[in-house]
Amino acid sequence: MPTVSVKWQKEVFPAVEIDTSQPPLVFKCQLYDLTGVPPERQKIMVKGGLLKDDADWSTVGLKEGQKLMMMGTADEILKAPEKATVFMEDLPEAEQAVAVGHTAGLFNLGNTCYMNSTIQCLHSVPELKSALTKYPGRTNELDQTTHLLTVATRELFNDLDRSVQPVSPIRFLAELRKKYPQFAQMHNGAYMQQDAEECWTQLMYTLSQSLTVSDSRENIKTVKELFGIDLVSRVHCAESSEESSESESVYQLKCHISHEVNHLHEGLKHGLKTELEKVSPSLGRTAVYTKESRINDLPRYLTVQFVRFFWKRESSQKAKILRKVDYPLELDVYDLCSDELRKKLEGPRQILREEEGKKLGLKPSDKSSGSKDTDVKMTDAEGAPNGSGETSNATSQEGVPAKNERLTGIYDLVAVLTHKGRSADSGHYVAWVKQENGEWIQFDDQNPIPQRQEDITKLSGGGDWHMAYICMYKARFISG
Repeated sequence: MPTVSVKWQKEVFPAVEIDTSQPPLVFKCQLYDLTGVPPERQKIMVKGGLLKDDADWSTVGLKEGQKLMMMGTADEILKAPEKATVFMEDLPEAEQAVAVGHTAGLFNLGNTCYMNSTIQCLHSVPELKSALTKYPGRTNELDQTTHLLTVATRELFNDLDRSVQPVSPIRFLAELRKKYPQFAQMHNGAYMQQDAEECWTQLMYTLSQSLTVSDSRENIKTVKELFGIDLVSRVHCAESSEESSESESVYQLKCHISHEVNHLHEGLKHGLKTELEKVSPSLGRTAVYTKESRINDLPRYLTVQFVRFFWKRESSQKAKILRKVDYPLELDVYDLCSDELRKKLEGPRQILREEEGKKLGLKPSDKSSGSKDTDVKMTDAEGAPNGSGETSNATSQEGVPAKNERLTGIYDLVAVLTHKGRSADSGHYVAWVKQENGEWIQFDDQNPIPQRQEDITKLSGGGDWHMAYICMYKARFISG
């Protein structure tokens, strides 16, 4: 076997043996071991040009002690990672929760799915978690049971954020039953199933009593600011021509269901027009009044209850209306608002339309192109899309809303609480919650299950499958 020397860059490798019974590719592999230059990058000068991988050594004219020149770039030397590889199961649970993309489930402590689904929906509201974190503690005006339930809610929210393993809500359940004994009802030695809407309403009322301090410096919102809906109503009696106006604050809108209602928007209109009986001063007896309400102020989170249950005297229980009622991923409540509120919404809605038009490549109108508001940003439950096709959050990590927000009357669906069964006090409740990354998770007690967005609006009823009982929408607003 002839021996040659090989010059590569500033290095010379003497006495390199060549086995001429093997193709030149074998020789190149030898040089790879010496230089780190892969065979496909090697250019070796021989008589007649470059040495080919399958050349015949007899035609190359190789001589003993011949000096060959090689050109080529070596592979980068692999460096050991600066940090050792950490597997998912070795991460702290709080970091595991971030990596997984959703928080933990809740153990069912015996017919407590009504409570678990309520907690999972409200836990998805970052501003509520921020307000709970800043909760200053009990004041003289606050009773002990309200204070303890508020603290238990805060601790349970924290446990959910820190864990990927199912969490036991035992302390929260104990404080809920102390505050509201109806949730401790028993039958045949076991705790009874309860109505999730009642749990939602009672917990919302409790937090509205304790989280009453609004800090403008830190943008900490009260429950009223986050969920409260102001209504103005016209009360009219057709028989006596009496008319009066009323105002009230509520924490959810009602979607009344009848044979005429096929869509959430229709049900909301029915819910804002009701009849009531009361004594007429002019008639001196009971008369029927019509109460027509309009929204006069909107919250950041709009809660809608589908009125699916009614009291059935024959069976002495809440019966269920199974009728299918469709609901959208995007809800526009502009036509349900008062004239005063509509005027406030018109400007932001125009800007919103222009922003959406720009995304579609449409030119803004001449009238609006000179507006001072054309440089504002559009944000919603996920945030306005950025250049990479992803979305940017409209709130900070602590859930603090951006400043100078202006509502548009348009809302995006972020949570659905469903019921499966024929009675509110039986069956099974489940929460379907949109995560910060845009994915939907079905929280069936301790089991979080990823879901497709297109399947969320299929929970509209019409059978014995899960159907929407409570929907929570997040405001889409203009900030600038």
